[in-house]
Amino acid sequence: MSPRHGFDLDGKVAFITGGSRGIGEAIARAYARAGATVAIASRKRENVQSVADAITRDGGKAIPLACHTGDRAQIAAAIGEVVATFGGLDIVVNNAATNPQFGSLLDATDEMWDKTLLVNVRGYFTVAQIAVPHLLKRGGGKIINIASIAGITPGRMMGVYSVSKAAVLMLTQALAQELGPQGIQVNAIAPGVIQTRFSTALWSNPTLSASVAAKSGRIGQPDDLEGVALLLASSASNYINGSVIVVDGGLSAAGTF
Repeated sequence: MSPRHGFDLDGKVAFITGGSRGIGEAIARAYARAGATVAIASRKRENVQSVADAITRDGGKAIPLACHTGDRAQIAAAIGEVVATFGGLDIVVNNAATNPQFGSLLDATDEMWDKTLLVNVRGYFTVAQIAVPHLLKRGGGKIINIASIAGITPGRMMGVYSVSKAAVLMLTQALAQELGPQGIQVNAIAPGVIQTRFSTALWSNPTLSASVAAKSGRIGQPDDLEGVALLLASSASNYINGSVIVVDGGLSAAGTF
């Protein structure tokens, strides 16, 4: 197998949540360039229409989908549309997330906990649960969960979010244990501080931004995750299962920010 062939996604179909911008958009573009057909989901179809259109203009194949990952019926409908349109499913990227609180953990309300766990944890599980039968019909597949270094070492003022991302890491390992023997590899990516709209409260804070840059050289960009995401979606990772790959420029190795 040539190195190039190992990373090809020709003929593969990928379903990516939270694909309207940032990390999800970067992964969708990378997969399309590698030959995959990508179905990009967001809570509102119009939010991902421009991404799908841009991929198509560049010669790729993409469709936009409306899907709130806190809603089982919407997840089932979206994945059903992918399978009906393209004949199957090979790759799932759980990227959609929420973080309604930035402050003391003890100030978190029940509503904040419910919303965060619904989308960040139960949503990831539900997507996997609904997708797995379709992956098995193709002989196996890949599930990539976007976690965070906050799931390894809690982010300051992000207690609820950190707990949810720690749960994503355990969910990844539990699914990997069950699904690996059936030909489905389940892995997680734990990004550091990536400059997206979602993380504006972090990288736009001068003190935090300076601390991150001092330890990792710079603030990360969405395309910094493309290589790892491509590896975990391709046949090059067929013997990687239950792993968490940290992509943070060395931030966690240097200590919390």
